[in-house]
Amino acid sequence: MAFDFGELVSPAHTAVVTCEMQRGIIGDLAAVPDMADEVAARGVMAAAAGLCGAARASGVRIVHATVELRADRAGVSINNPMMAYVVKNPNQILQGSPYAELCPELGPEPEDIDVRRIHGLTPFTGTELDSVLRNLGVTTIVPVGVSVNEALLGLCLSAADLGYRIALPTDAVAGVPRQYAEDVVTHTLSYLATITTTEKIRQSWAG
Repeated sequence: MAFDFGELVSPAHTAVVTCEMQRGIIGDLAAVPDMADEVAARGVMAAAAGLCGAARASGVRIVHATVELRADRAGVSINNPMMAYVVKNPNQILQGSPYAELCPELGPEPEDIDVRRIHGLTPFTGTELDSVLRNLGVTTIVPVGVSVNEALLGLCLSAADLGYRIALPTDAVAGVPRQYAEDVVTHTLSYLATITTTEKIRQSWAG
C-alpha cells in the first residue's frame, strides 16, 4: 500500500505543537543570540506562523508548549549544565514577564491551547501535554520550534514513545550549529518522524 501523507496529517486527528517559541528564547528578548539568529536566518518563524494560520483555517488545533521559571526557581532541578545556564539569567523565561510570552507572530489565538511547564528540559515530561492531545483526539503531531539540540528533539522522542505519529516540517525547526541540527534530522529524527515541509502540509490541508 502506498503511503498516504494526507491521511497522516488529516485535520481530524492532527495538532501543531509549537515548542518554546517564546520571546526570551528566539524572539526580540532572546538571551542566546545564536539560536535567535539561526531562527531568523532560516525563516523558521515565518514558516511556523504560516503553518499556524493554515492550521486554524483547516480546523487543526494548535498547542503551544512553553517553559517559564518562577522567580524563586521553585520546582527546578539544577542537575545539568543546561538548567545551570538558564537560571543564571534572572529574566530569561521569567514567569509572568514578557520574556516568557509566545512570539506574537504565532498568536496565541483564543482557540489555541498553552501547555506550560516550570521545570525540566522537554514538553511532555510532567505536563498536561499528552492528556490534552489525547482528549482532543490527536494521533499525529506537527512539531515546530526549537531546539533540535534539546527540547524539540525530546518532544519528538517522547511523542514516539507515547504512540503519536509525527510529521516534522524541517523548515520550521532549528538548532545550532546548523550542520549539527541537519545531522540530527538526518540520523535521528528521520527514524522517528515523516520528514516534510510546511508547504507540503499546507497543500494537504488546502486539498
